[in-house]
Amino acid sequence: MLDRQPVLEGEHVRLRPLRETDWEALFAVAADPLLWEQHPAHDRWCEPVFRAFFEDALAHQGALLALDAKTGAVIGSSRFQGLDEAGGGSVEIGWTFLARLYWGGVHNHEMKRLMLAHALASVAEVRFLVGATNTRSRRALEKIGAVLTDRREERVMAGGAVIPHLTYVITRASFATGPLAR
Repeated sequence: MLDRQPVLEGEHVRLRPLRETDWEALFAVAADPLLWEQHPAHDRWCEPVFRAFFEDALAHQGALLALDAKTGAVIGSSRFQGLDEAGGGSVEIGWTFLARLYWGGVHNHEMKRLMLAHALASVAEVRFLVGATNTRSRRALEKIGAVLTDRREERVMAGGAVIPHLTYVITRASFATGPLAR
């Protein structure tokens, strides 16, 4: 069975289970409106909206806090959620965000590599759901080798809006030969 709250350590990123005491430091990262500009929940930088996101992350017990491995600074978070053990198993990695200082570099790459390696040791595939219009996140997923599937999902976001999401997948086999393989 997949441990959805591991401690994962790399050269640049350390991931550990999210705790209630992480609220202030994580909200300080999330309070940047530009982080959410293309995201379906574009108002997640607002305290009440982020509070609901944070509480949901704690309640589902799959959330990880991302720290800069060199400085110990909180730089974002991600989650393992929707574990399905049927047919070899799959899990979703998502709800990921990083401080803008860490965009496009080694931190997101390493965070995804650590999470994928951990998950794919226990399940056959990892799913990523992304808002259909979130081109920044879609490009980032394609850059790490995720493949767009024909699976679609409608998700109700805070405020009641129904947002179309696309599903990307990385399998155990594609990870072993893809851009994140070591």
